[in-house]
Amino acid sequence: MLHLSRLTSLALTIALVIGAPLAFAAQPAPAVAPAGTAATTKAPLPLEELRTFAEVMDRIKAAYVEPVDDKTLLENAIKGMLSNLDPHSAYLGPEDFAELQESTSGEFGGLGIEVGAEDGFIKVVSPIDDTPASKAGIQAGDFIVKINGQPTRGQSMTEAVDKMRGKIGEKITLTLVRDGGTPFDVTLARAIIQVKSVKSQLLESGYGYIRITQFQVKTGEEVSKALAKLRKDNGKKLKGIILDLRNNPGGVLQAAVEVVDHFITKGLIVYTKGRIANSELRFSATGKDESEAVPMVVLINGGSASASEIVAGALQDQKRAVVMGTPSFGKGSVQTVLPLNNDRALKITTALYYTPNGRSIQAQGIVPDIEVRKAKITSEQDSEYFKEADLQGHLGNGNGGADKPSSSGGKAKPMPQDDDYQLAQALSLLKGLSITSGR
Repeated sequence: MLHLSRLTSLALTIALVIGAPLAFAAQPAPAVAPAGTAATTKAPLPLEELRTFAEVMDRIKAAYVEPVDDKTLLENAIKGMLSNLDPHSAYLGPEDFAELQESTSGEFGGLGIEVGAEDGFIKVVSPIDDTPASKAGIQAGDFIVKINGQPTRGQSMTEAVDKMRGKIGEKITLTLVRDGGTPFDVTLARAIIQVKSVKSQLLESGYGYIRITQFQVKTGEEVSKALAKLRKDNGKKLKGIILDLRNNPGGVLQAAVEVVDHFITKGLIVYTKGRIANSELRFSATGKDESEAVPMVVLINGGSASASEIVAGALQDQKRAVVMGTPSFGKGSVQTVLPLNNDRALKITTALYYTPNGRSIQAQGIVPDIEVRKAKITSEQDSEYFKEADLQGHLGNGNGGADKPSSSGGKAKPMPQDDDYQLAQALSLLKGLSITSGR
């Protein structure tokens, strides 16, 4: 995954470690399969092409301006083989492979940016909450046009990410372009990124808010705890829940399945289809709905990818939640990691995943039920109207209710929905659903 790591971002995976299914991922959430797994019967080796390859290698060694050793040439050839398949397939050296395995722990070094490639440029898929990138104001959709003054156009993802990684505490300057505007510099220091997978709070009495920043191994468990805490803090059954998946780049497949399982009682969650047997899996609900079937809104945007799209798509297809926001990223392919010798691995795309209704999200994304674009909220001071309760000698309420004069008291505590238009709209919809359902 990388929060500025060497792997292409936004990969969804299913891990098959020592033959046992295990969700293992995190940007690129990959599946790990035993080394030597064969997808099909081996075909005869293309001898003519291999002769050409050997001839090219000999010519480079003999004529290139600087000496190049066999190991470098062969590794570069392997990288070329994988990188030309699709944006998410890659050859993982020892360091890359170790980073991938460690990424599911939720702690890694970097800037806190999920990146992708678009039209030859490096594009920010999403900043991770509470990291140097998010604190510096970097936004999803920003293009990184320079790294420490060096242009990124034409660089591979690996080359660009290599330059953005480095010693913890060292500063790096990124030149960004936002919405086609003038380039500007952002200087930030590399840090250990500790991602808090799940955050939750009551927005108002009865209305809970759960934000998932990425899908890690324990995300399902954390969502379960968040639901329990919301019920406890509310003191009674909730009236509605908002699940915020905006700018969530994905992660562990099994975690996405577990999250959906907390909100539905039955039915299919997601399935995958590919050429090899291990790539065809189906995941269904276990009947442990912990949300008590209260009205629900899921928020998504262009930074919601991979595992986020599984969750949004499943809840949408199962008619469990209203999906609101803007269309998601469209990362609907599954990567499998095949370990090699010397702590290396291949990460290759082996399948596509499908929502319960059979939709492939690849290159299309999840379309929200209600589109609500990002907007700024400008608060205006309410006029102080003179009320009946302010009049001297006014009659009391016949039913014994307390008077409500115009001076209503102190300033309200700031809440997330106060300056988040999409969240405010989601909360308004939940209130309407709560009223019409009689909760």
